[in-house]
Amino acid sequence: MPAGRHFLQIPGPTNVPDRVLRAIDRPTIDHRGPEFQALAKDVLEGMKRIFRTRHPVIIYPASGTGAWEAALVNTLSPADKVLMSETGHFSTLWTKMAKKLGLEVELIPGDWRHGADHAEIERRLAADQAHAIKAVAVVHNETSTGVTTRIPLVRKAIDNAKHPALLLVDTISSLGSIDYRHDEWGVDVTVGGSQKGLMLPPGLSFNATSEKSLAASKTAKLARSFFDWGEMLASNADGWFPYTPSTNLLFGLREAIAMLEEEGLANVFARHDRHAEATRRAVRAWGLEILCQDPEEYSSSLTAIMMPAGHDADALRKTILQHFDMSLGQGLGRLKGKVFRIGHLGDFNDLTLMGTLSGVEMGLGLAAVPHREGGVLAAMGHLAERARASSGVRRAA
Repeated sequence: MPAGRHFLQIPGPTNVPDRVLRAIDRPTIDHRGPEFQALAKDVLEGMKRIFRTRHPVIIYPASGTGAWEAALVNTLSPADKVLMSETGHFSTLWTKMAKKLGLEVELIPGDWRHGADHAEIERRLAADQAHAIKAVAVVHNETSTGVTTRIPLVRKAIDNAKHPALLLVDTISSLGSIDYRHDEWGVDVTVGGSQKGLMLPPGLSFNATSEKSLAASKTAKLARSFFDWGEMLASNADGWFPYTPSTNLLFGLREAIAMLEEEGLANVFARHDRHAEATRRAVRAWGLEILCQDPEEYSSSLTAIMMPAGHDADALRKTILQHFDMSLGQGLGRLKGKVFRIGHLGDFNDLTLMGTLSGVEMGLGLAAVPHREGGVLAAMGHLAERARASSGVRRAA
């Protein structure tokens, strides 16, 4: 085995901090006893603060895919129409799920290099005079592309069209990493997962709700049992779950919430912004191309980087793993072999980023990928400048 810790720099699951690991590593408790009740109340209230909502947040023992399904089955009925935007691999998977559940999907095609087209969303909703479209579903941060959709503009598009459709948003790779405001932005269901910005292993998923989505759940007719909001909310009201919860992961979640709030969410978001910009400066210095084409839509969770023609991203990733024990994200779907992804989210600091970028730059050389040197220096210069600015230290003459 190689010395030192493995560098896990995929866009999730992310590295789990020692504090969270220690919180999880404890004897299992009675999930019908008072200690668990206190834990459940803590995390249910804490997740409201993370989502920035006053409405209930429902926690499932499931991956983010389970939260997708819960969002759909609790608010919609068979043959309901959902307006969805093709922004990458995960938006495509959510679309496939909706179809499997018996929903009619109206898909806005995309090039995987831009976020959801809010102007096209508004046009389609305005044309839907019969209000056949019952929900608009978008991915906030597309993990496969490093492109972020501007949710306030999607909300504005729905409002401009004077349309009653619900707004469903996936924040699986942005929650706890990128500024997100469930109530302020008028989102009806926000989907989240534990294994990215929340710094936990996979296994917990979330639905943040609204008055409108809770009302819709009363009349929705899609079949649901495990993911039924009604049973969850009735039990959660007193600090319980209707079935066996992931007790030890909830201990970890409580610690993760504490860590995020100790740093302060604004500082967490600023840290992710700083690391994302430093990464982009490295990519430009290498002479490589960022997949996301609109700077207004750059992700602060990850950066997807295009390979020069004739060079395979997976071969580069293999070289980096073999020589430096670092995992990078692969290209998914239509991007397979064409891009590699650097995750810079979760329990991550300046020196972790510099180690990551050093591994990439050395790997580019070993794999004979055409590039310029100096990406690491460009990133380091940005981080040093930000450090000086925050401390009030002037650059030496």
